[in-house]
Order: sequence, then structure tokens, then C-alpha cells
Amino acid sequence: MAIGFVGCIGAIKEHRCLLLTFFVMLLLVFLLEATVAILFFAYTDKIDRYAQRDLKKGLHLYGTPGNVGLTNAWSIIQTDFRCCGVTNYTDWFDVYNATRVPDSCCLEFSESCGLHAPGTWWKAPCYETVKMWLQENLLAVGVFGLCTALVQVLGLTFAMTMYCQVLKADTYCA
Repeated sequence: MAIGFVGCIGAIKEHRCLLLTFFVMLLLVFLLEATVAILFFAYTDKIDRYAQRDLKKGLHLYGTPGNVGLTNAWSIIQTDFRCCGVTNYTDWFDVYNATRVPDSCCLEFSESCGLHAPGTWWKAPCYETVKMWLQENLLAVGVFGLCTALVQVLGLTFAMTMYCQVLKADTYCA
């Protein structure tokens, strides 16, 4: 928002310094996004391992005071994606130190259904299920990313064009 504000004021006032500042900041954001995208694809395997490890650590915060958002997120994911745990339902055994899972893992939700036998729980791993869903929707994510990049490149182009026009006008008028 701040970068956009600088660009708007620079364009309205035809202020060279603000236009150049907008261009440089937008270019930095664009390059940072491109770098993150390249690193993401280059280190996908490492990211997978770290994500699974961190998600398993995060399971221990489930249901604890001050972690309502995390608890709700796990409950929603497990219910909507019909999965349980990061790699499977046994991930929850370490959390509870018992053979039980949250109620959101149950095939048919009922109070304390997570205490019943494993046959009444979702078997699919949440990490792989969500990852598959993301891969199935990769086209939408890619189109969104390309549209964002296009808008940024247009912003860079218009900012530099206006900067050059203002510079040319100042040179002729001086």
C-alpha cells in the first residue's frame, strides 16, 4: 500500500524523485518475488521436509490456550480434506500420549469420537492431501502469479515512462 501511495503521489504531482522511488521499490519487490519463486522450485524437497517437521511440532499446540487459530485451522483442514494428522493419524498419539485423535479426524463427527477405534478415523495424511489439492489447482495459482507479475511490470513501465517524460519536460522548460 505504501509503495502504491508513493507511486500515486509521484504520478499526480509529476514528481521525479517519487516516481523513481516507486520504480526502485516496485523493482525490488518484483525481484524478491522472482527470487522466492525460483528458490521454492529449486528446494522443493527440503521445503517438504521442513514443512512436515514444523507441522508435526505445531500439532503439540493444538487445543492449548492462546492457539485458537491453529486449533481451528487443523480442525477445518481435517474436516474439509477428510484427513488426519500430518503423515497419518498416529501423529496425534504423540500429542495426546494416548491412542486418540481430535474429533475432527472422525469419519462421522460426534462428541469424543476421537477416543474410539482407528476404524472410525480418516486414514489419509493431511500433508499429502493438501499438497495434492494445491497441485490440482496449480493452474489457478500460476495464472494469479502471472497476472500479478504483469501488473508489476506494467507499473514499472508506466513509472519509468512518466519519469522520462517529466525529465524531458523539465529539461526543455529550464
